[in-house]
Amino acid sequence: MTYSGAVKVGGPADVHELTDLIVSKVAVGPMDNNAYLLRCRATGEQLLIDAANEPRTLLRLIGDDGITAVVTTHRHHDHWYALSDVVAATGARTYAGRYDAEGIDVPTDVLMEDGDTVRVGRVELTARHMTGHTPGSIVLVYDDPHGHPHVFTGDCLFPGGVGNTHKDPKAFASLLHDVETKLFDALPDETWVYPGHGRDTTLGDERPHLPEWRARGW
Repeated sequence: MTYSGAVKVGGPADVHELTDLIVSKVAVGPMDNNAYLLRCRATGEQLLIDAANEPRTLLRLIGDDGITAVVTTHRHHDHWYALSDVVAATGARTYAGRYDAEGIDVPTDVLMEDGDTVRVGRVELTARHMTGHTPGSIVLVYDDPHGHPHVFTGDCLFPGGVGNTHKDPKAFASLLHDVETKLFDALPDETWVYPGHGRDTTLGDERPHLPEWRARGW
């Protein structure tokens, strides 16, 4: 089956099979959060991005092979509601942005700065720090050596705009700047975007709308 990224709460995961990495996307919880399980094809090692909700759903997705790490994209509760249960069941190390870790009730083992990396088996992901939706949101970039990049954006970038900055002009300007300079200016149009809620997109689909976003202020 071709990957579409269209998932719904209570439904099955959608699986994106890359050369070195398998990405399984599932929707959980009352806020329709996306959680992503990454599996290195070479080693079988797994990593979870956002233990958002429904720990039983996430643990069933993880399976018997377990996970070595959980990366939380930002401090908002809907993105880590199941983190304590998932960590207790798997013993995974926890990762989060340095400036958001204090807002996450589960202790963070590894505080991530802009440019830091986390590995899942032989695959490396690079954290990019984004300020605006929260003080310390992180986006994870996988620069696939066999194809185009893949970006896990949390609530920083969605189809149709950047994340909610609560009508704060400074926060919006900061987030738009970070998204433009660290994603749109650095990565090609083919870059696949996996957001924290809803459907996937690409940078190419969103790039023409940047002036519109800037003009409307959200």
